[in-house]
Amino acid sequence: MTTTDPDTLSSEARRERLFTRINKADGWFQVLGLGWVTPILKAAAGDNPKAQMKQIWRLLGVPLLAIGIFLAAWATFAPQVQTSLGAVPGPAQVWEQVGKLHADAKREADKEVAFYIRQDERNAKLIADGKEDKVKERIYTGKPTYYDQIWTSIKTVFFGFVIAAAIAIPLGIAAGLSATANAALNPLIQIFKPVSPLAWLPIVTMIVSALYANNDGMFSKSFLISAITVTLCSLWPTLINTSLGVASIDKDLISVSRVLKMNTWTKITKLVLPSALPLIFTGLRLSLGVGWMVLIAAEMLAQNPGLGKFVWDEFQNGSSQSLAKIMVAVFTIGIIGFLLDRVMYALQSMFTFTNNR
Repeated sequence: MTTTDPDTLSSEARRERLFTRINKADGWFQVLGLGWVTPILKAAAGDNPKAQMKQIWRLLGVPLLAIGIFLAAWATFAPQVQTSLGAVPGPAQVWEQVGKLHADAKREADKEVAFYIRQDERNAKLIADGKEDKVKERIYTGKPTYYDQIWTSIKTVFFGFVIAAAIAIPLGIAAGLSATANAALNPLIQIFKPVSPLAWLPIVTMIVSALYANNDGMFSKSFLISAITVTLCSLWPTLINTSLGVASIDKDLISVSRVLKMNTWTKITKLVLPSALPLIFTGLRLSLGVGWMVLIAAEMLAQNPGLGKFVWDEFQNGSSQSLAKIMVAVFTIGIIGFLLDRVMYALQSMFTFTNNR
């Protein structure tokens, strides 16, 4: 009869618990786009290091090599292309502008702090002299920094996206549950889905300007124009995918709801939405991506605050540094678009059981 060393059993149990934790964490690594972390952790834990190194090379090494080749080709060929603003900037020139934009933002923030300090000192002196009636609170009106423009664009796209989702999901549920509602909505979807934001923008601008003439409400006119344009262009993927998801629900579930005499609200919340959530979230991810692209174009054309206006202003500026700043904005737009998609996928992972990315 053989006996097993308790220390060996304890070590094996610890390894099993460690691998279980790594496997659980892998889902979130995938959500964050950090799938390469899992094989590194498994290799460090001693799980077939040779096989894990192959995974690390595929998930991390190959992408880094591709980025390195891209940067090398960019640095080599960019200086050979001459434009009206000079040679196309390479990676070093673009990175230099990243530093300058950050320094500009820091200087502007320091100016804002100094402005409010001076205002507080002036008001304190007036109060001390008994001149409370001359005390004034002014808002700092300095130029928006690059970070301000990024934040403006993010707020605008989320506002338009939320409105689009609030419209599209109920309509999609109605179209998926009712053939009559689907027949009514389908022609409108087919007509308006291909319409470019370039066509919507002047219409939205005129309507908002007519209805929001004073520009002294909760939102600025430019904000509403950009957000509504985003809404009109981004609601269709969510509407279509919601309708498809609801229509694809197992018919047996619908029969069960009839047998149990569920009311409409209970049927939607208990049966329809849980079954259709994967496709609804797919539509939401597509809608957010469309909305982000539409927003940049709308900001450029309407000269509304945000990254689109930053790009247009630099193009009009025509300085030797403008092209590099535009390329900084291009990379910023791409990175933010990726992060927005990851946010939506994280929400999808929390509320559904799908493994699709």
